[in-house]
Amino acid sequence: MGGRVTRVFRTFNVENRASREISREKPKPAPRHPSTRMHPLHDHPEINEGIYRKDDRLLTFLKDVYVESRDPPMQVKAGGDERLPCKVEEKRLTKLGRFGELDVKKVSKGRISLVEALTILNNHKLNPQIWTAEKIAVEYSLELKEVKSLLEFFIPFVVQEFPKETKKAI
Repeated sequence: MGGRVTRVFRTFNVENRASREISREKPKPAPRHPSTRMHPLHDHPEINEGIYRKDDRLLTFLKDVYVESRDPPMQVKAGGDERLPCKVEEKRLTKLGRFGELDVKKVSKGRISLVEALTILNNHKLNPQIWTAEKIAVEYSLELKEVKSLLEFFIPFVVQEFPKETKKAI
């Protein structure tokens, strides 16, 4: 409904408004600055001649400059199947968890997988006398300082079940 009303006002007297706009005088452009009216080279023809004239002295300088570039000869090695040297990391087999194919099989020395980290934390929590930081460091090829900080700052979750009597009290 609103579209019809606005269309009526838009199209009202369109032809008269258009002819009035066309017949109106065009605005005069702003006056230009005097420096843009004439190019400075038009006043001095000797400058134009100097620009387009060849200078033999400069051409001889240009001809004297000669750059020669040579690439060293390419040497093709006979052993094309050799690979680039790369950093070789020592790997160790992980203590496999219960996820089988999803578990990580090899880990770099000095690192542990997520399953191993949770196992270490759980074993230390259950038997701290047996699973000391020194034993964990030797067994998993870790640094003692890192194992101590792991055991100090990471604690596995604890699930606590409340007896039925205390549930009602809560």
